[in-house]
This record gives sequence, C-alpha cells and structure tokens, in this order.
Amino acid sequence: MSTFTVYTQHNAPEAAKPILGDVKQAFGFVPNLQASMAESPELLAGYTALWDLFAKSSLTPHEQQVVYLTANFEHACHYCMAGHTTLAKMVKMDAGVIAALRAGTTLPDARLEALHRFATLVVRERGFVPEADVEAFLAAGYTRRNVLEVVLGVATKVMSNYTNHLVDTQLDKFMAGNEWTKPAPY
Repeated sequence: MSTFTVYTQHNAPEAAKPILGDVKQAFGFVPNLQASMAESPELLAGYTALWDLFAKSSLTPHEQQVVYLTANFEHACHYCMAGHTTLAKMVKMDAGVIAALRAGTTLPDARLEALHRFATLVVRERGFVPEADVEAFLAAGYTRRNVLEVVLGVATKVMSNYTNHLVDTQLDKFMAGNEWTKPAPY
C-alpha cells in the first residue's frame, strides 16, 4: 500500500496550514484524517466546508450522527465509525442506538430508525431511492429539506471514508475503546 504523509501545521502544504489551524482550534488537536487530507488542500477545504454545513442543517446532533454512522457502516470505514461512536457518546446519544448503528441492526427508536433506513438506501442505491421509501421517510416526520440534508451528510462521509480507505488512516487516541470492524455477513 502506498504511504501517505500525516501532516502537521508545520510541514503541510501552505494552503492546508490555515485549515489545519482551524481544525486544531475546533478539536484541540489535528485528527489523523485531516492531517492526511492535507496532502490535497482542496480535499481538506471541501471536507471541512461540508462538515461545517452539515452541522448547521436542520437535523439534530443525534440525527446527524445517525446519518454519519450509517454511511460509515455502509462504507465499512473503521476510522470514522470509531470517531463518530465517540462523538455520538459526547452528544449523549442512547447507547442502544449507537450499538445498533455499529451492528447494522434495527434502531430501538422508530423515528431514528426511519432516518437510518433512508440514509442506508441513499448510500446503497446511490441516490436512486424508490419513491415509496422517500414517502415513508416523510411520513416518519421528516421533511423534503431533510431528504437533501441526508445527501449532504452522506457526501461528507464519502470524502472521509474513501480517504481513510486509500490512505489507511490510523485511529486517534480519543477513539480508544470504540474500535470497529464491520460485522459479518455484511
């Protein structure tokens, strides 16, 4: 496998340095994902922008984590699943919901399960979600805006999940105890 550099603010390409500075200010450190993305300042800037935009969406922090963890599961991303498990715990998401998202099973909360099912279909079907499934999502209390916000969340995770697969991103210390491997038979 090709070896990619895990940059710091000091040795990163010039265009990536201020972005890494902002990331460090937001998180208190530079996660290995963003440190690896710095190889392409454009990728890093795009990911950071999408992350910030999704955080401003009308989905709650718990709903955002459902979308992120669902995409991570579907993409089999060990790094982001560990990271978002930690973030889900930080926003005090129900442990049963987190466990179900990590196992790929039905969520114990019906509304969040509707979101999980819809996000799963968006990823698996590449956006070609049957109209009946869109209607079921709307019937669960979500909006057309939420339909498109799920696309934004999935797009954010495509950038990070695919980067992690290509560069073999190593887990950060804050993820300890939340390691993950996609369960069989998926």
